[in-house]
Amino acid sequence: MADITIPQNVFYIIIAVIAVVGLIVALMQWRRVRESQSNVQFIEKQAELKKIELVERDLESKRMMENVFPLPKDQQERLSEIRKTTSEIMHKTGYLHGEVNERVTRLEARTEYIKLQQLLEEIDKKEKELDKKTKNSKDSKQVQAVKGIKGGK
Repeated sequence: MADITIPQNVFYIIIAVIAVVGLIVALMQWRRVRESQSNVQFIEKQAELKKIELVERDLESKRMMENVFPLPKDQQERLSEIRKTTSEIMHKTGYLHGEVNERVTRLEARTEYIKLQQLLEEIDKKEKELDKKTKNSKDSKQVQAVKGIKGGK
């Protein structure tokens, strides 16, 4: 067998190329990691700003609720009357809605009952017709049998 020998300079060049490729791969990975870290930091800061914005809105709404000026006595009474009549109307509406639903249910049941009665009448008619046909066929068979016994045609 022949010994394959690589000159020492070529060996160093191959090792250098492998090292450069490894270094390039390592740098690319490091760059990706840095980009991901910066993206995560950016998203964290956005979330923090959203939280701050929500807190500010909440504080503003509380401030607005505290600064509500009181209504005059007659307007407060009118507002309470409006609320009372609104609740009464809502109660009546709920009651009437229930009544309508109950009547619709009864009407549906009644129409279904009428349809079933009609179907039953149709079935009875068909049954009677079938009975007549079977009686006629039995009678004609009996007549033919009697004629056969007597010898008539």
